Amino acid sequence: MSTIQCKINEILGAEISGIDLTRPASDATRAELNTLFSKHAVLVFRDQPLTPSQFMQAAEIFGSLMDQQIKKFVLPDYPLVGCNSTKDLPRKNGKLQVRGENYHTDHSNDIAPPKATSLLAVDIPSYGGDTQFVDVRRAYDDLSVRQQTAIQHLRSKHVHESSRSPRSFAKLSPEEMAKIPHTQQPLVIQHPISGRPALYLNTGRMEGIEGMNADEGFALIDQLYQHATQAKYEYRHQWRVGDMVIWDNRSVMHQANADYDPEEFRYLYRVMLQGDKLQPFVRIRTI
Repeated sequence: MSTIQCKINEILGAEISGIDLTRPASDATRAELNTLFSKHAVLVFRDQPLTPSQFMQAAEIFGSLMDQQIKKFVLPDYPLVGCNSTKDLPRKNGKLQVRGENYHTDHSNDIAPPKATSLLAVDIPSYGGDTQFVDVRRAYDDLSVRQQTAIQHLRSKHVHESSRSPRSFAKLSPEEMAKIPHTQQPLVIQHPISGRPALYLNTGRMEGIEGMNADEGFALIDQLYQHATQAKYEYRHQWRVGDMVIWDNRSVMHQANADYDPEEFRYLYRVMLQGDKLQPFVRIRTI
Protein backbone atom coordinates (compact mmCIF):
# COMPACT_ATOMS: atom_id res chain seq x y z
CA MET A 1 0.00 0.00 0.00
CA SER A 2 1.10 3.57 -0.65
CA THR A 3 0.06 5.35 2.55
CA ILE A 4 2.89 6.66 4.69
CA GLN A 5 2.51 7.65 8.32
CA CYS A 6 4.71 10.14 10.13
CA LYS A 7 4.20 10.69 13.85
CA ILE A 8 3.56 14.35 14.57
CA ASN A 9 5.06 14.27 18.06
CA GLU A 10 5.63 11.83 20.91
CA ILE A 11 2.20 12.53 22.40
CA LEU A 12 -0.35 12.03 19.65
CA GLY A 13 -1.18 12.47 16.00
CA ALA A 14 0.14 11.23 12.67
CA GLU A 15 0.42 12.86 9.25
CA ILE A 16 -0.66 10.57 6.41
CA SER A 17 0.72 10.96 2.89
CA GLY A 18 0.62 8.95 -0.31
CA ILE A 19 -3.17 8.92 -0.54
CA ASP A 20 -5.63 10.84 -2.73
CA LEU A 21 -8.88 11.26 -0.83
CA THR A 22 -10.71 12.51 -3.90
CA ARG A 23 -10.89 8.83 -4.90
CA PRO A 24 -12.63 5.98 -3.06
CA ALA A 25 -10.32 4.08 -0.71
CA SER A 26 -9.75 0.36 -1.04
CA ASP A 27 -10.78 -2.00 1.76
CA ALA A 28 -7.12 -2.51 2.68
CA THR A 29 -6.49 1.23 2.91
CA ARG A 30 -9.63 1.74 5.00
CA ALA A 31 -8.52 -0.94 7.44
CA GLU A 32 -5.02 0.52 7.69
CA LEU A 33 -6.29 4.05 8.29
CA ASN A 34 -8.70 2.93 10.99
CA THR A 35 -5.89 1.11 12.78
CA LEU A 36 -3.76 4.27 12.66
CA PHE A 37 -6.71 6.35 13.85
CA SER A 38 -7.28 4.16 16.89
CA LYS A 39 -3.59 4.42 17.79
CA HIS A 40 -2.79 8.08 17.06
CA ALA A 41 -6.22 9.71 17.71
CA VAL A 42 -5.52 12.63 15.32
CA LEU A 43 -4.80 12.07 11.61
CA VAL A 44 -3.69 14.86 9.27
CA PHE A 45 -4.05 14.66 5.48
CA ARG A 46 -2.37 17.53 3.60
CA ASP A 47 -3.22 18.85 0.12
CA GLN A 48 -6.68 17.35 -0.24
CA PRO A 49 -8.79 19.71 -2.44
CA LEU A 50 -12.09 18.02 -1.65
CA THR A 51 -15.59 19.00 -2.65
CA PRO A 52 -18.27 18.61 0.05
CA SER A 53 -19.32 15.23 -1.38
CA GLN A 54 -15.70 14.06 -1.58
CA PHE A 55 -15.13 15.21 2.00
CA MET A 56 -18.12 13.14 3.11
CA GLN A 57 -16.74 10.14 1.22
CA ALA A 58 -13.31 10.54 2.83
CA ALA A 59 -14.74 10.87 6.34
CA GLU A 60 -16.87 7.76 5.83
CA ILE A 61 -13.64 5.74 5.72
CA PHE A 62 -13.85 5.99 9.52
CA GLY A 63 -17.59 5.53 10.10
CA SER A 64 -21.12 6.74 9.38
CA LEU A 65 -21.89 10.45 9.20
CA MET A 66 -24.30 11.93 11.74
CA ASP A 67 -26.51 15.00 11.92
CA GLN A 68 -25.19 18.34 13.11
CA GLN A 69 -26.96 19.58 16.26
CA ILE A 70 -27.13 23.23 15.11
CA LYS A 71 -28.88 23.26 11.75
CA LYS A 72 -28.18 26.90 10.89
CA PHE A 73 -24.47 26.12 10.40
CA VAL A 74 -24.79 23.50 7.65
CA LEU A 75 -24.43 23.59 3.86
CA PRO A 76 -27.90 23.85 2.23
CA ASP A 77 -27.15 21.14 -0.35
CA TYR A 78 -25.25 18.92 2.10
CA PRO A 79 -27.04 18.98 5.48
CA LEU A 80 -24.55 16.54 7.02
CA VAL A 81 -21.70 18.99 6.34
CA GLY A 82 -21.36 21.85 8.80
CA CYS A 83 -19.39 25.01 8.17
CA ASN A 84 -17.17 27.10 10.42
CA SER A 85 -17.17 30.58 8.92
CA THR A 86 -15.81 33.90 10.12
CA LYS A 87 -18.96 35.50 8.73
CA ASP A 88 -21.10 33.64 11.27
CA LEU A 89 -19.13 34.83 14.30
CA PRO A 90 -20.08 37.74 16.57
CA ARG A 91 -17.49 40.23 17.82
CA LYS A 92 -16.82 41.65 21.24
CA ASN A 93 -14.44 44.60 21.62
CA GLY A 94 -13.24 43.96 18.07
CA LYS A 95 -12.35 40.32 18.76
CA LEU A 96 -14.10 37.39 17.15
CA GLN A 97 -16.10 35.15 19.48
CA VAL A 98 -15.08 31.80 18.04
CA ARG A 99 -17.25 28.72 18.52
CA GLY A 100 -15.06 26.06 20.10
CA GLU A 101 -12.75 28.15 22.25
CA ASN A 102 -11.83 26.30 25.45
CA TYR A 103 -10.91 22.62 25.33
CA HIS A 104 -13.90 20.32 24.85
CA THR A 105 -15.21 17.21 23.12
CA ASP A 106 -18.00 17.62 20.59
CA HIS A 107 -21.68 17.14 21.44
CA SER A 108 -20.91 15.46 24.75
CA ASN A 109 -24.55 16.01 25.75
CA ASP A 110 -25.66 13.44 23.15
CA ILE A 111 -26.63 10.02 24.47
CA ALA A 112 -24.26 8.63 21.81
CA PRO A 113 -21.75 11.44 21.15
CA PRO A 114 -19.85 11.55 17.85
CA LYS A 115 -16.91 9.14 17.80
CA ALA A 116 -14.97 11.51 15.59
CA THR A 117 -15.00 14.99 14.09
CA SER A 118 -13.28 16.09 10.89
CA LEU A 119 -12.50 19.52 9.48
CA LEU A 120 -11.47 20.45 5.95
CA ALA A 121 -9.72 23.81 5.43
CA VAL A 122 -11.24 25.77 2.53
CA ASP A 123 -10.04 29.32 3.34
CA ILE A 124 -7.42 30.10 6.00
CA PRO A 125 -6.22 33.48 7.34
CA SER A 126 -2.61 34.52 6.89
CA TYR A 127 -1.84 33.77 10.54
CA GLY A 128 -3.51 32.24 13.59
CA GLY A 129 -6.67 30.19 13.84
CA ASP A 130 -4.85 27.01 14.91
CA THR A 131 -6.68 24.05 16.47
CA GLN A 132 -5.15 22.48 19.58
CA PHE A 133 -5.58 18.91 20.78
CA VAL A 134 -4.74 17.30 24.12
CA ASP A 135 -4.50 13.57 24.80
CA VAL A 136 -6.93 12.72 27.61
CA ARG A 137 -5.76 9.09 27.59
CA ARG A 138 -2.28 10.08 28.71
CA ALA A 139 -3.72 12.62 31.11
CA TYR A 140 -5.65 9.82 32.82
CA ASP A 141 -2.61 7.53 32.82
CA ASP A 142 -0.58 10.18 34.65
CA LEU A 143 -3.03 10.46 37.55
CA SER A 144 -2.05 8.63 40.70
CA VAL A 145 -3.75 5.30 41.42
CA ARG A 146 -5.54 7.03 44.30
CA GLN A 147 -6.89 9.72 41.96
CA GLN A 148 -7.89 7.17 39.34
CA THR A 149 -9.77 5.13 41.91
CA ALA A 150 -11.53 8.19 43.34
CA ILE A 151 -13.01 9.26 40.00
CA GLN A 152 -13.56 5.87 38.33
CA HIS A 153 -17.29 5.59 39.06
CA LEU A 154 -18.24 9.28 38.93
CA ARG A 155 -20.65 10.72 36.38
CA SER A 156 -21.59 14.21 35.21
CA LYS A 157 -24.71 15.61 33.58
CA HIS A 158 -23.90 17.16 30.17
CA VAL A 159 -26.31 19.85 28.93
CA HIS A 160 -26.41 22.37 26.07
CA GLU A 161 -24.64 25.02 28.16
CA SER A 162 -23.38 24.59 31.72
CA SER A 163 -24.40 27.19 34.32
CA ARG A 164 -20.65 27.76 34.82
CA SER A 165 -19.55 27.45 31.21
CA PRO A 166 -16.31 29.33 30.43
CA ARG A 167 -17.50 29.94 26.85
CA SER A 168 -20.67 31.08 25.14
CA PHE A 169 -22.77 28.80 23.01
CA ALA A 170 -25.09 29.57 20.13
CA LYS A 171 -28.32 31.08 21.43
CA LEU A 172 -31.24 28.87 20.55
CA SER A 173 -34.98 29.40 20.43
CA PRO A 174 -37.18 27.49 22.90
CA GLU A 175 -38.18 25.18 20.03
CA GLU A 176 -34.54 24.51 19.15
CA MET A 177 -33.61 23.96 22.80
CA ALA A 178 -36.36 21.37 23.15
CA LYS A 179 -34.57 19.25 20.55
CA ILE A 180 -31.14 19.44 22.22
CA PRO A 181 -30.36 16.33 24.32
CA HIS A 182 -28.77 16.08 27.75
CA THR A 183 -27.44 13.02 29.49
CA GLN A 184 -25.21 11.62 32.23
CA GLN A 185 -21.71 10.68 31.07
CA PRO A 186 -18.91 8.79 32.87
CA LEU A 187 -15.97 10.89 34.04
CA VAL A 188 -13.64 8.10 32.87
CA ILE A 189 -14.55 6.27 29.67
CA GLN A 190 -13.16 3.16 27.99
CA HIS A 191 -12.28 3.27 24.30
CA PRO A 192 -14.37 0.64 22.47
CA ILE A 193 -11.48 -0.50 20.25
CA SER A 194 -8.23 0.03 22.15
CA GLY A 195 -9.75 -0.49 25.59
CA ARG A 196 -7.73 2.46 26.91
CA PRO A 197 -9.24 4.64 29.65
CA ALA A 198 -9.56 8.40 29.13
CA LEU A 199 -10.90 11.40 30.96
CA TYR A 200 -14.18 12.65 29.50
CA LEU A 201 -14.45 16.39 30.03
CA ASN A 202 -16.33 19.32 28.54
CA THR A 203 -16.43 22.27 30.94
CA GLY A 204 -18.85 24.12 28.66
CA ARG A 205 -21.50 21.42 29.10
CA MET A 206 -20.79 19.65 32.42
CA GLU A 207 -23.31 20.50 35.14
CA GLY A 208 -21.33 19.37 38.17
CA ILE A 209 -20.71 15.82 39.41
CA GLU A 210 -23.45 13.40 40.39
CA GLY A 211 -23.53 12.89 44.17
CA MET A 212 -21.42 16.00 44.97
CA ASN A 213 -22.55 19.45 45.95
CA ALA A 214 -22.16 22.02 43.18
CA ASP A 215 -18.98 23.71 44.40
CA GLU A 216 -17.16 20.42 45.06
CA GLY A 217 -18.23 18.97 41.74
CA PHE A 218 -17.16 21.97 39.68
CA ALA A 219 -13.89 22.17 41.63
CA LEU A 220 -13.09 18.57 40.69
CA ILE A 221 -13.97 19.23 37.04
CA ASP A 222 -11.66 22.25 37.00
CA GLN A 223 -8.85 20.31 38.68
CA LEU A 224 -9.03 17.54 36.07
CA TYR A 225 -9.35 20.07 33.23
CA GLN A 226 -6.25 21.97 34.35
CA HIS A 227 -4.35 18.69 34.55
CA ALA A 228 -5.50 17.41 31.14
CA THR A 229 -4.76 20.64 29.25
CA GLN A 230 -1.08 20.86 30.14
CA ALA A 231 1.22 21.56 27.20
CA LYS A 232 2.89 18.16 27.56
CA TYR A 233 -0.30 16.50 26.27
CA GLU A 234 -0.77 18.85 23.30
CA TYR A 235 -0.55 18.87 19.53
CA ARG A 236 -1.24 22.25 17.89
CA HIS A 237 -2.32 22.09 14.25
CA GLN A 238 -1.43 25.01 11.99
CA TRP A 239 -3.88 24.94 9.12
CA ARG A 240 -3.14 25.07 5.41
CA VAL A 241 -5.74 25.16 2.65
CA GLY A 242 -6.57 21.58 1.69
CA ASP A 243 -5.86 20.09 5.14
CA MET A 244 -8.27 17.40 6.28
CA VAL A 245 -7.91 16.60 9.96
CA ILE A 246 -9.93 13.95 11.77
CA TRP A 247 -9.80 13.29 15.52
CA ASP A 248 -11.17 10.78 17.99
CA ASN A 249 -13.50 12.47 20.50
CA ARG A 250 -13.01 9.53 22.87
CA SER A 251 -9.25 10.11 23.07
CA VAL A 252 -8.65 13.86 22.77
CA MET A 253 -10.14 17.23 23.58
CA HIS A 254 -9.71 20.14 21.16
CA GLN A 255 -10.09 23.89 21.07
CA ALA A 256 -10.22 26.66 18.46
CA ASN A 257 -8.28 29.92 18.55
CA ALA A 258 -9.48 33.42 17.67
CA ASP A 259 -5.96 34.86 17.34
CA TYR A 260 -6.33 35.97 13.72
CA ASP A 261 -7.33 39.17 11.94
CA PRO A 262 -11.16 39.35 12.11
CA GLU A 263 -11.15 41.02 8.70
CA GLU A 264 -9.61 37.91 7.13
CA PHE A 265 -11.80 35.01 6.05
CA ARG A 266 -11.56 31.60 7.72
CA TYR A 267 -13.83 28.86 6.40
CA LEU A 268 -13.80 25.12 7.08
CA TYR A 269 -16.20 22.26 6.42
CA ARG A 270 -17.04 19.97 9.34
CA VAL A 271 -18.52 16.49 9.58
CA MET A 272 -19.05 14.19 12.53
CA LEU A 273 -19.20 10.41 12.74
CA GLN A 274 -21.84 8.46 14.61
CA GLY A 275 -20.65 7.08 17.93
CA ASP A 276 -22.04 4.68 20.50
CA LYS A 277 -23.14 5.23 24.07
CA LEU A 278 -20.04 5.83 26.16
CA GLN A 279 -18.95 3.06 28.49
CA PRO A 280 -17.29 3.70 31.85
CA PHE A 281 -13.82 2.34 32.36
CA VAL A 282 -13.72 -0.73 34.56
CA ARG A 283 -10.35 -1.60 36.05
CA ILE A 284 -9.65 -5.33 36.03
CA ARG A 285 -8.30 -6.35 39.40
CA THR A 286 -5.43 -8.81 39.46
CA ILE A 287 -5.01 -11.30 42.29
